Amino acid sequence: MNDRQRLEKQFDFIREIDKEKFIQRQTYLTDGVRKENDAEHAWHMAIMTILLSEYANEKIDVLKTVTMLLLHDIVEIDAGDTYAYDEDAKKTQREREERASERIFGLLPDDQKERFQAIWEEFEAGETAEAKFARTMDNIQPVMLNAATDGKAWEEHGVCLEQIMNRNKNTAKGSEALWDYARRNFVEPNVENGKIKN
Repeated sequence: MNDRQRLEKQFDFIREIDKEKFIQRQTYLTDGVRKENDAEHAWHMAIMTILLSEYANEKIDVLKTVTMLLLHDIVEIDAGDTYAYDEDAKKTQREREERASERIFGLLPDDQKERFQAIWEEFEAGETAEAKFARTMDNIQPVMLNAATDGKAWEEHGVCLEQIMNRNKNTAKGSEALWDYARRNFVEPNVENGKIKN
């Protein structure tokens, strides 16, 4: 592959991932008027990681973690967003996302395809310090936005405390301090005011 072909493949990928901006999530923006999209979600978590990495349980490579967060939902261009509390959709999520990973990262030159897929797989496995912290960000960001909108999406979906605690059973693995803060400041007040069913 010559330099021009390589660059063309890279721009094919760059154009394709623009579609991430069209993937709507179930979490409202802080004004409670519209829901965020996947690209906004990824950007928000990347900034959060830069700001909050000092609270990681283990030392992390911040750039690697940010890269992981910017890449991990790209597969939703094909697979769609699987809502955190949609148990039926979760049954086929892995299969849908693996197919999407092959196609979308397959647009890249082979070396970058392998690197990006490996980072995506590392996030999915959730075993390294970076993946644990990335998952903490992925879980806390929507909790924070739900709290900022007085539990609007939680209320709309009839979400109960047990579902939130189950969804966040591994969130403290990336940062005990951040999960403790989120639980006390975002979750518990919304249980008390009835926005989250107890």
